[in-house]
Amino acid sequence: MATVSYASYSISCCSMRDSHDPQKQKLNSVKFNGTSTRSTTNVETLRQTTEAASTFSHVSVAENGYITKEQRQNIPTKKQFADPFRQGLIVEGGVGYRQTVVIRSYEVGPDKTATLVSILNLLQETALNHVWMSGLLGDGFGATHGMMKNKLIWVVSRMQFLVDHYPIWGEVVEIDTWVGASGKNGMRRDWLIRSQATGLVFARATSTWVMMNRQTRRLSKMPEEVRNEISPWFIEKQAIKEDVPEKIVKLDNKAKYMNTDLQPKRSDLDMNHHVNNVKYVKWMLETIPDHVLENHQLSGITLEYRRECGSSDVVQSLSEPDEDEILQDAVNQDNNTNLLNGFSLASEIIMGGGLLACLEKKPIRYTHLLQVKGEPKDEEIVRGRTTWKRKIPTMPFST
Repeated sequence: MATVSYASYSISCCSMRDSHDPQKQKLNSVKFNGTSTRSTTNVETLRQTTEAASTFSHVSVAENGYITKEQRQNIPTKKQFADPFRQGLIVEGGVGYRQTVVIRSYEVGPDKTATLVSILNLLQETALNHVWMSGLLGDGFGATHGMMKNKLIWVVSRMQFLVDHYPIWGEVVEIDTWVGASGKNGMRRDWLIRSQATGLVFARATSTWVMMNRQTRRLSKMPEEVRNEISPWFIEKQAIKEDVPEKIVKLDNKAKYMNTDLQPKRSDLDMNHHVNNVKYVKWMLETIPDHVLENHQLSGITLEYRRECGSSDVVQSLSEPDEDEILQDAVNQDNNTNLLNGFSLASEIIMGGGLLACLEKKPIRYTHLLQVKGEPKDEEIVRGRTTWKRKIPTMPFST
C-alpha cells in the first residue's frame, strides 16, 4: 500500500496581493453567487487570520539563535476557518475545505498544462491542509492526535481520478476536499477541482484510506478515540459514484510493455518512511508508449494499492493495452494494407470508411502492475487502469 457534483456556488476572498499588510485583509467579506454576506463565523475567520498572519513577528529566538519546531510549524491546536498563507477556507457547513491554487511553471509539461503528477501532489497537499486547519493534526503525515497516541498512520488502499480538462500554466483553480466514512474502519476522501474564473469542473477524485501501525506496518482497526475525532467531519457526498468497483486483472511477465530494475531513491520517501503513492504513478506512466503520450491525455486512472514499497525493493512496471491500441497501431502504419479480423483491406478504404476517425475518438485503455522483483514470488505493490483520450487542441474557459 501507499501512503460531485453539487449546487454551484463560489467563494471569493481578498488575495494576499491586495495589501502588503496581512492584518488588513478583509477575509470576512465573502460572496455567495455574487451576494455579500457577513456572519459571526466570518468575524471569527478575520480574527484568526489576523492572529495567524502576525504569529511569526512575535516568536522569541532562543540564545542559540534558533526558534523551536513548534514555533516554525505553528500547527493549530483548534479549528481554524481561514488560512491566509495557503489561501484556504473551511466550507461545507464548517467541515469541508477549499484551497485556491495558482498553477506554477514547474507543475506543467511541454504543452503548458498541469501534469498528472502535479495534480496528485496538489490533492495530497490540500488533504493535509484540511487536517491542519481542523486542529486535529498531530506531529505526523496527516495523523490526528489520537492516531499519534496509538502509533497509527494513514495509507491509501484505493484511488480513482477522472479529468475532463487540465489546468494551464498561470491558471487559478479551486480545490475542494472533504471526508466521509468508508465501512467500519476506513475513511473516504474526495476532491473536486474547478476553474475559479468560470466554475467549470476540471477533475474529480475519490480515495479510500485505512490505518496502519507505523511500527509493525500492519493494518489496524480504527480506535474509538480516533473515530470520535474524525467522524464529526464526515460528509455524505461523493465526487465520483461507483456502484460496483471495476475489477483490475493481474498482469504477468508476458505484458507488452515492461520497465524493470526500478529502485526508490531517498528523495522518494515521505514522512512515513515509505515510497509516496505519487511516485508509483510516475513509474506506471513510464511504460506508456511515446506516441500515446504525444497525442493523448490521461482522462482517468484507478489504483488499487496492495503493499508498501521499501527503499531496498527493486520494482518492475508492467502495462498491457486493450485491443484498441493494437488496432490504432495497425491503422497508423504506412503499409498499404492492414489486417483486421483476418481480412486484408486497403488503408484508403479503412480511412475512407471512417474507421481511423472512430478509433481516434475512442479512448485507449491500459492495465498496469507494479511489483517487487525477486524470489520466491513477485509481490504486488499496486494494480492500475488508465484511460487516454485524444488531446483537445484548445482549453475551454467558459461553460
